[in-house]
Formats: sequence, structure tokens, C-alpha cells
Amino acid sequence: MTTDAENKVSAEIARVQEMISSAPMRRMRQKALASGARVTPKNAATIILLRGEPGREELVMGRRNRNLKFMPGAMVFPGGRVDRGDWRVPAADPLRPEVRAKLLENLRGRPGEASAHALGIAALRELHEETGHLIGRKSSMLSAHPDWKAYAEHGLAPSLDSLRLLGRAITPSGVHRRFDTWFFVTRLNAYHVQPEGGFTPSGELEELKWLTPEAAMSADTREITRVILVELMNRLRDDPNLDPAWPAPCYSTIRDRFHRRLM
Repeated sequence: MTTDAENKVSAEIARVQEMISSAPMRRMRQKALASGARVTPKNAATIILLRGEPGREELVMGRRNRNLKFMPGAMVFPGGRVDRGDWRVPAADPLRPEVRAKLLENLRGRPGEASAHALGIAALRELHEETGHLIGRKSSMLSAHPDWKAYAEHGLAPSLDSLRLLGRAITPSGVHRRFDTWFFVTRLNAYHVQPEGGFTPSGELEELKWLTPEAAMSADTREITRVILVELMNRLRDDPNLDPAWPAPCYSTIRDRFHRRLM
């Protein structure tokens, strides 16, 4: 017997499958095949920042600038691609071993410790760039890079210990921009520094707000975002303490079919 949670995930997966099977997507894939172009997914990290007691959580989302080429106008979580400099930024504490192991076991290619570290660092960098929020601890190992100036001004190095892996999604082939996106989740705690006024919006992410997962589902979100929101609601119900060893789903497209597997 399927549960209500499984039915909700299945319903959102069906929406994604409908999109993948649509005529415009089929034409896009055919055009890409005809050109011989192969677009390798770029590693990216997204972070879901939670506040509130278990069962009454809210999360941060914002609207992507409508002038952007990728997902313009969509409501999304803070996040973006991994930058080359993310590999070298020192952290006050590392990813939890259970989280790091999942990353190393599932990253494409021949990943090393630096690859897993860079994903966590990218998530925190994007969170600050797009919302103004900092997640760090006092440290003598401060990055001199301009992207981490706010951390250095507070005497902080990014803290990776509270990050939990929620899921992963790989953009289908046949599109011009592909990402291998890792979704992290964390709760507000004593190591978070919130900007005065709540947010510092960037030109990329606008209309920042706190939303319940249910409200976010009915916002202007894209298919994969709704899938991840359902996964989040199920995770918060079944694992409110966010166990770092909890299985995380990976979504990918194989032969034009949308698949879910656990990592």
C-alpha cells in the first residue's frame, strides 16, 4: 500500500515527466543530437534555510531576476554553480562524515575530498551572496577572497557541520545549461548571522521571503523545485532532527524517463 507521502512524490515526478516528454523538450533534444553537442552538467549547490519549531518550519525563497537566462522569474532556493575558488576556502569545521561520504560516493568523475568540500562552501557562499545570511564560527583561518569579506569582518570562517544532504537533481540532456545540483538543508542556529532587516537581496535573487513548505508549493515554482519541496516536507515529518545519515534521493533522466534513486 502506498503512503500519502509516496503519492505526493509520484504526482510531482509525473509533472516532471510530462515536461520532459513535451514537444518543445523533444525538439530541443533532437536539435542537440543533430548538432553533436554534449553539455556536461556543472556542479551546483543549493541551500534550504529553515526557521521555526519542528512541524512549523518556514524556509527562504526568492524570485530569480526575470532578465536571467536560466529559470527567469521562478521562485527558488538560494544557490548556484560551484566556483573554482570554492575548493580553496578554509572552513571552521568540515562536513559531517555521513554527508561527505554520500557526496564522495555519488559525485561524477573521480571526486576527492576537495570536491565535496567545494559543494558545501558553494552553498554557503551563494546563501550569503543572495540573502546576506552567514553561517560560520569564530576562526583564525579567514579567507582573503572578496566573496568572503563579510565573513572575515565578523571574524568567521564558513561552518559546514550543520549542512545535511536533502537531495540531488541533474538537468536532463538536450538543454544548453545543465547542472548537477546538490540540495542541502540546515536550521537557523547560534552560528547564523542574519543581516539587519532580515535579508540583503542581490540582483540575481529578489523578493526574498520566509514561506512554509506548503505555501512554497503554490508559489511560482518550477517542476523540480516542487519535487524537492515534497521531499523536504516528508523529511521534516519523518526525520525532524535531520539525521546526517538519512538517505537522500537523486533525480536524473535516463532515456527520456525521470528516475528517483536513494543515495
